[in-house]
Amino acid sequence: MNTSTQPKQSRLQRGAIALVAIVFGLLSIKEGGTVLFGDEVARAAAGNYVPFVLWFNFLAGFAYVAAGAGLWLKQRWAVWLAIAVATIFACAALGARIASGGVYESRTVIAMGLRTLVWVTIATISWRRLAQRVM
Repeated sequence: MNTSTQPKQSRLQRGAIALVAIVFGLLSIKEGGTVLFGDEVARAAAGNYVPFVLWFNFLAGFAYVAAGAGLWLKQRWAVWLAIAVATIFACAALGARIASGGVYESRTVIAMGLRTLVWVTIATISWRRLAQRVM
């Protein structure tokens, strides 16, 4: 790779990752907050939501925004592998609930799968960049 293009590509990649994290966080806060603090219509529209997953996603949204801002600002603490690990645990807890016969929405399973994929990807890329000190 041409070293003259590396810093620009690095900034673009960092910016894209940070933007994804922040947008994902803001959407999590909005959607979770709508169901948690909204009216009965909002809760009814959510269907058979799983309360602990809803609270996890809502609260994690704030961590997603903070991590995105930290990644943009090149802060070491922003490589939050803990977010990916916590999301994996929440996803596993959802799986256990489903296996035990608990009610759930199929869109919750899809959303948790997407969250896990996004945060494992962000954590992996960020960790690699940190290890290379390109961050």
